[in-house]
Amino acid sequence: METITIDQQNILLGIRPIEPADDSTLYASEVTSLGRAVTKVRRQSGAARVVARTLLGQLGFPQLPILKTRSGVPIWPPGVVGSLAHHDTVAAAAIAGTKRIAALGIDIEPNEPLPENLIELIATPNEQRTYDLRLLQRRDLFVLKEAVYKAYFPLYNDFLEFQDVEIDISARLGYVPKKDCTFSLELLVSNNVIGLAYSWPTCGDLAPLI
Repeated sequence: METITIDQQNILLGIRPIEPADDSTLYASEVTSLGRAVTKVRRQSGAARVVARTLLGQLGFPQLPILKTRSGVPIWPPGVVGSLAHHDTVAAAAIAGTKRIAALGIDIEPNEPLPENLIELIATPNEQRTYDLRLLQRRDLFVLKEAVYKAYFPLYNDFLEFQDVEIDISARLGYVPKKDCTFSLELLVSNNVIGLAYSWPTCGDLAPLI
């Protein structure tokens, strides 16, 4: 498993290939929490939880199940905020202590072009004017907006569409106008495209740059 530290080592991020037996790593309570999920989904969820448990272990936590709420948000130990993600072959997780980080979201996609005709769905009119076609055809905006949503939802219990989020890649900020809330962003690109969004204990204290 590869581990990366973000924001002056306040955030731990882990990445790991999904393995055939990863569904067997789930605790019984986690299997119940996943409901009628098919084997592929259980395998992906198991892999992401292996990553998360490894990261939690680095903070001194024992091995424990990571359940989820009815809305699908992972339930973390007291004092911890985190997020899980995966695509077909790779799983990722990010965690941080709540004294330093108030909200955290991660998303991961293969480093491949977006499927056709998704640019107008994902990019706002302003983003379409700001970024060149090459960037818009990548998955950068997609993963960053998904990460913003995962950080945003536990704070507001409110759903976001892609058009509800403005991404400023150069400033590394994601802005949600309807709540006047700004998230810091990290974008990691290799064989995968990883988006990370997070906020400090006060959300909305940064002025939008877009």
